[in-house]
Amino acid sequence: MSKHRYILTLNVAMLALGTCGQATNQNKEVKDEGQASQENVENNQESTDKGSNSSHDSMHHSSSGEVPEGLKEAKAPKYTVGSQAIIETDHMKGMDGAEATIVGAYDTIAYVVSYKPTNGGEPVKDYKWVIQEEIADDVQEPVSPGTEVTLEADHMEGMKGATAEIESSEHTNVYMIDCKPSTGGEEVKNHKWVTANELGPVQQGDM
Repeated sequence: MSKHRYILTLNVAMLALGTCGQATNQNKEVKDEGQASQENVENNQESTDKGSNSSHDSMHHSSSGEVPEGLKEAKAPKYTVGSQAIIETDHMKGMDGAEATIVGAYDTIAYVVSYKPTNGGEPVKDYKWVIQEEIADDVQEPVSPGTEVTLEADHMEGMKGATAEIESSEHTNVYMIDCKPSTGGEEVKNHKWVTANELGPVQQGDM
């Protein structure tokens, strides 16, 4: 082989190796970008999942005890004012299993709602409960699922004035309660609202 042909062959081989290396690097970059995109999707999905629950972490645990105008007292509530009951729901941390004192019993329509807080927080899904007298719109009772309404309730930050969608409703007695969280901490005063189905009798051993 002549010297000139040898050098030409060597240059072609080096060019082929360089092209192969460049392709390998490009494939690696594409793979890395794909992995990063997948991680971003997973992170965004995780954030969405966190925002879609009905967390009541920002709930005003205690209230003044004032009730909306027009709210009627229950005539024959299952739990009378001054009696005790065991809470069987987890609207907020430390509620489930805590002992409650009934401070108000009312007859109304209770709604499960989903809404976007006015303060820019994450959407709240399936919030329990907003009652008929806490809906600003002049609507027929009960409000049908899927209807958009404006909330007058102020149970959580960003709730009052928010546009909400009605998920479901039930005509029931709702209770305002005092309770000592099972996780400790200060007593919650005038919590709004729980229904009769979310309360149970105090057992003899609990007295």
